[in-house]
Amino acid sequence: MRKVFLFLGLFCLFLTGCGKQNEGAVLKEFQDKVNSADAYYLTGNMELVNNEDVYSYKINVAYERDDHYKIELINLVNDHEQVILRNEEGVYIITPSLNKSFKFQSDWPYNNSQVYLLSSLMDDLSNDGNRTFEKVDDGYIFTSSVNYPNNEKLVSQKIYLGNDYLPTKVVVMDADGNPQITMVFDKIDLKIDFNDTYFDLGSVINTDNKEEKKEEKDTSETQEPNEEGTKTKETATIDDIIYPMYLPVNTYLTNQERVSTDDGERMILTFSGDSAFTLIEETVSYSDKAEIIPTYGTVELVGASLAVVNDNSANWFDNGIEYYLVSDVMTTDELLQVVRSISVLPVSK
Repeated sequence: MRKVFLFLGLFCLFLTGCGKQNEGAVLKEFQDKVNSADAYYLTGNMELVNNEDVYSYKINVAYERDDHYKIELINLVNDHEQVILRNEEGVYIITPSLNKSFKFQSDWPYNNSQVYLLSSLMDDLSNDGNRTFEKVDDGYIFTSSVNYPNNEKLVSQKIYLGNDYLPTKVVVMDADGNPQITMVFDKIDLKIDFNDTYFDLGSVINTDNKEEKKEEKDTSETQEPNEEGTKTKETATIDDIIYPMYLPVNTYLTNQERVSTDDGERMILTFSGDSAFTLIEETVSYSDKAEIIPTYGTVELVGASLAVVNDNSANWFDNGIEYYLVSDVMTTDELLQVVRSISVLPVSK
């Protein structure tokens, strides 16, 4: 009889892994799928909670071994598209509608968690010895810590794997368990091949179609005939000043100045006090020639747009406006609190 019970116990151990071993087997299946993929393409939808606002994005991710990444983020409200591109030349944040891009040398995507990258999810699970695991009817749920150094509000995540051991959903939460980022995966293709130019900058900023894009842009602008009857392009203006919804303690607006530029207008907002900073808002338009702006820093999604963030400044495009915020006294965390509070909708002072 003892031999029978011993056999049943060993059989149970082999069949279920008895909890922790089963968790390890599931994680290994996920790791093996990610590590064996020379390339993958995935699509999904992401929701980002930013203060009282919720931003929804369509996400398309392409990866190819040797550090090639192309992530397309399309705002589902206004169709504003931005692209993160990494190739052997560097990392780019590209705004195709403006034919402009930031270029910088960076460790992205390896310097913090990335909710839409398989390798990042795998690393978060592998590096957290205190992760938890649950078997559910349609797959598995891991809970782990996250690494968002510029957003201390994000502390943990739930990673949902299907029975094929691939992610179906990821939810990043704050300390109270409230969802802050939700990524739902529609499709993951681990057997895709990309052409030789797929990860080139020219695949995003297509110089072959510059004139066509320029014509599309010109027809969308208001044009008025002059005295000779010919049409002239109206200079872009900043109709509504965008003010931060959040200001650090003992910090207040002391000056605002509107300046005319060759392409439109520039607003310079000066905030003084304990956490002094300057916010510049400037109209931008489509560039006939692809414009590459060298810079340095990290990539941050700050609500409705991608920003380049470094120790004392943040730079981003949104809705035809370029924003630049700089401070000599604020920490990066304080600076980003102000940046994330800058709504795309105009608000009063």
